[in-house]
Amino acid sequence: MTSRGRRRAGMVRPYTPTGGRAAPTRRTLDLATLLIASPDKPLAGLDAHSHRLMLHCLPGVLSVAEVSADLQLPAAVTKVLVASLVDSGHLHSRNPVPAAQQHDHQLLERILDALHKI
Repeated sequence: MTSRGRRRAGMVRPYTPTGGRAAPTRRTLDLATLLIASPDKPLAGLDAHSHRLMLHCLPGVLSVAEVSADLQLPAAVTKVLVASLVDSGHLHSRNPVPAAQQHDHQLLERILDALHKI
């Protein structure tokens, strides 16, 4: 265990940004979950970390992994913060389209037919 004098400057315990919460209220969040900010929700009253997260998400759609990396927060902490913001209506979460549903089968068949003709 490190003494207080030897701790890195700027190091924050993981439970500090979450207000002591250890687990997200939503089990559906993963690193690929897409986050969409509600621009009409007031940011007043949010804690500093949630406010920073919302400002980061406002320009567009970001994944939980992107937010976590950009804000330099552990993924588990980011998920707890995101879950609280989804619960309050500040964020909307959306699971990404599964890989199996992303491809247009007709297009792939036309490409395969064209390759067979070559």
